[in-house]
Amino acid sequence: METLTTSSDTLFILLGAIMVLAMHAGFAFLELGTVRKKNQVNALVKIVVDFAVFTIAYFFVGYSIAYGVNFFAGAATLAQKSGADLTIHKVSATAERETSW
Repeated sequence: METLTTSSDTLFILLGAIMVLAMHAGFAFLELGTVRKKNQVNALVKIVVDFAVFTIAYFFVGYSIAYGVNFFAGAATLAQKSGADLTIHKVSATAERETSW
């Protein structure tokens, strides 16, 4: 049962990442449709730079907020149970605090 939980958690995170990348592509097409042809390269560069900056910012700030461990903690810490161990402990601790009134 633990293998199924770990696999489904990993699949959920992977599908979420795919949807975010698809959203960026959709917004790129939307913005390219609203600008003149001579400004399309500038719009694409802006979109790619935004994506790159916010990806780096996520790994410096957002990863530690989301998973409770620093992204630069080390491979042994991040690879425990395919990374699912990070989310399971955080969710169970949160549920434990919410149920103990």
